[in-house]
Amino acid sequence: MSFSPEDLRQVVVFQNAPDDDLVLILENSIVRTIEEGSFFFLQGDEASHLYVLTSGQVKLMQSNPNGQQVNLRTIYPWQMFGALGATRGPGATYPATAQALENSTSLALASSFLYSMMKTRPYLSFDLMNLMTMYIQEMQARYRELATERVEQRVANALIRLAGQSGIKSTGEAGIELTFSRQDVAEMTGSTLYTISRLLSEWERKGIIKTGREKIRILKPHDLVRIADGAE
Repeated sequence: MSFSPEDLRQVVVFQNAPDDDLVLILENSIVRTIEEGSFFFLQGDEASHLYVLTSGQVKLMQSNPNGQQVNLRTIYPWQMFGALGATRGPGATYPATAQALENSTSLALASSFLYSMMKTRPYLSFDLMNLMTMYIQEMQARYRELATERVEQRVANALIRLAGQSGIKSTGEAGIELTFSRQDVAEMTGSTLYTISRLLSEWERKGIIKTGREKIRILKPHDLVRIADGAE
């Protein structure tokens, strides 16, 4: 499996990189393939590598001492994750666990290698800062939802967001298909599995969505938008 500099330029952090740097990064990367349900790394592990997802989907999640999990974000192809070691230097650990939602492949790059490149390439620091700003804005929006919105609004917003990021128009049936389980949605929205199951079942009875094994098909996106806006 081979990748070109133009492939790598799809990554936000590398969008301003010269071709020579992209070739250098590819030459120092290795391909890692992980089966569905397996892990690229675990929370608390040494942040020895950063990753660029090339296929599949990965969720980043944090656990508290009681074992409760929160889904921080979902990673899609050509997004970078696990980059803390490159910004913090030696001794950094991963603050979250990266689990494959489906069979996934990534490019793995030693954190120390990118850390050394950043010392002489200001564009890397600037674009990493832009990426971190995007993450902060997303977390602020999710915090606002948790603090101000009812659970049905939070879930509707989450499904709309996921549809925009990774939704696939179904060829066999109408609608937008998401490859997420009810547990995934619960972790994303700070809800319980019971609450999510009850809510999705209600929406399925109304014909707004259709659920399957670790799949949710949005049939009436405009109805979800109305719920997210608090109109229902």
